[in-house]
Amino acid sequence: MRSRYEHNGLVWIDLESPSREEVQDIINEFGIQPLVAEELLLPTTKPRVEITPDYMYLVLHFPALRHSHKTKEQEIDFIIGQRYLITTRYDTIDPIHKFSKIFEVNSILDKSNVGEHAGYLFFYMLKKLYKAVEHEVEYVRHDLTIVEDHIFTGHEVDMVAAISRSARDLLNLRQTIEPHRETLRELEAAGPRFFGHDFHPYLKALSNEYYRVHNHISRHTESLHELRETNNSLLSTKQNEAMRILTIMAFVTFPLSLIASIFGMNTSWLPIVGMTNDFWYVTAIMAAAALAMFIFFKRKKWL
Repeated sequence: MRSRYEHNGLVWIDLESPSREEVQDIINEFGIQPLVAEELLLPTTKPRVEITPDYMYLVLHFPALRHSHKTKEQEIDFIIGQRYLITTRYDTIDPIHKFSKIFEVNSILDKSNVGEHAGYLFFYMLKKLYKAVEHEVEYVRHDLTIVEDHIFTGHEVDMVAAISRSARDLLNLRQTIEPHRETLRELEAAGPRFFGHDFHPYLKALSNEYYRVHNHISRHTESLHELRETNNSLLSTKQNEAMRILTIMAFVTFPLSLIASIFGMNTSWLPIVGMTNDFWYVTAIMAAAALAMFIFFKRKKWL
């Protein structure tokens, strides 16, 4: 699918899962190198940046834990020229869709003030994408808040799975945007030569957006580790308490079982057995033994 937007001499072409014919049209219209155009047909696994005299080619991946229609990692290829921007994607990406609506409306109303070259269009689009990543981080933060509330209400066992899910989400977020650092660093170094030194603050602002999102993920990762340690401590305490109670019960019932076994022996003579009220005598001995064990545990402060 191909969408084309134009305003004030700037052209933005958005391709979703492009066909070979659509890519060929891009080559013919903008003079894109065939090797670069070939990479638009299929997703790639690693981010990259390539600078040519006529355009810059970037590949970036963005996490989409809850807003993805196909995968948990969405790729966008950017070809940025002086007066045009080409984006290629292989999934419906909500921030790009929203940006296109805003750009289209502003173009119709003639209110769009993107800038003098396509670098500004790329800047505003990437800010929108990082904002979407921040929303994904906020979803994880909300999940951690729920985990924190439930940890102290006796749901420690259930929270093990919830903490693991949040850890998986944070790991996916971090692994997806981590390679952006080198790509943005290369872009920040080469961008001013391509777009002019006036554009350098905008490239620096993109790096700041990345670091801001990255720091949010790091802070939530630290919070998750603390919650996991707290939950594990509470689980251990609960298990130790259960083991302590079971141990005490075993020690209390041991002498009772021993007494019952002794008086249940099949011998020719047993003390007390055969006397009047012998059952009550045996019961009293067992009760006295249980009381003695209880007093012993109480003095040891095990109860």
